[in-house]
Amino acid sequence: MTIRAITLDLDDTLWPIWPTIARAERALHDWLVERAPRTAERFPVAAMRALRETLVVERPAISHDFIAQRRLTLESALQSSGDDVALAEPALELFTEQRNTVDLYPGVLAALERLAARVPIAALTNGTADLARIGIRQHFVFQIGARDHGVAKPDVSIFLSACERLGLAPGQVLHVGDDPELDVLGAHRAGLRSAWINREALAWPSHPVDPDFIARDLDELALRLEHELAP
Repeated sequence: MTIRAITLDLDDTLWPIWPTIARAERALHDWLVERAPRTAERFPVAAMRALRETLVVERPAISHDFIAQRRLTLESALQSSGDDVALAEPALELFTEQRNTVDLYPGVLAALERLAARVPIAALTNGTADLARIGIRQHFVFQIGARDHGVAKPDVSIFLSACERLGLAPGQVLHVGDDPELDVLGAHRAGLRSAWINREALAWPSHPVDPDFIARDLDELALRLEHELAP
């Protein structure tokens, strides 16, 4: 079946996420050192991460919502340290700004331009990336995040929601991502076709299905899709 649209994962598909998060966490800590020193002393980066993990276990309802997790963590850290809890919002805004300062993988912009000229592209992410802040919103027809949808990939409903908004049957949509479970298997269960971005040249895990396409990056995938996309 001809591919008439693409849903595209963001973190670790268009840019490396953990260097971005680490940089944002360091910037947040430096901000707290100046404005909430007791919190910064009690909760350096590693301790802040541990606090967030503990709070998520206690509040499974926000497991899909990273912004709510960060806000709750900051409020808890500030309160328990005796600092002003109102600092949580500007602290969260600083973190969000840093989290959206990303280093795109080589070739991503050119690949997005080629693909978006052929078919609609929708972002489908478990993360909190802001395409407008990053500067690539113009390549996407819409974005669905786990935070707004209410559940995260690989839940089939998030894939089907994207297909419904695109006005297409699942088999007409190709989902592209880096994670075998969240992206490839999730898409397969929802009836979409799938492409695995495999930058590390890893062996495909022993899953019951294989991706329709495997490429080392988005640029290679865009070239391979030349004859697969709707004219």
